[in-house]
Amino acid sequence: MIVRIMGEGQLDVADGHLAELNSLDDELLAEMEGGDEDGFRRTLGALLEAVRRLGEPLPDDALEPSELILPAPDASLDEVREMLSDDGLIPG
Repeated sequence: MIVRIMGEGQLDVADGHLAELNSLDDELLAEMEGGDEDGFRRTLGALLEAVRRLGEPLPDDALEPSELILPAPDASLDEVREMLSDDGLIPG
């Protein structure tokens, strides 16, 4: 699965890592719904770090369609809320 982190680039993440990413996504969604800004920041950072750790960066000149787009690390709670679907950032 090709994942884009806004402002950083694309990574190829194996489908086998989806469960770990979905767990972080569920946590992020709960923190957003509860208005927990500190938890939101911490979990967004953990989600992005997991994608970086688990994914293989694509070359800067690669133009692959992204199956998943994640917010930049400094995105606000409101900006991320606009990106959400009913399943969170990562479709279940």
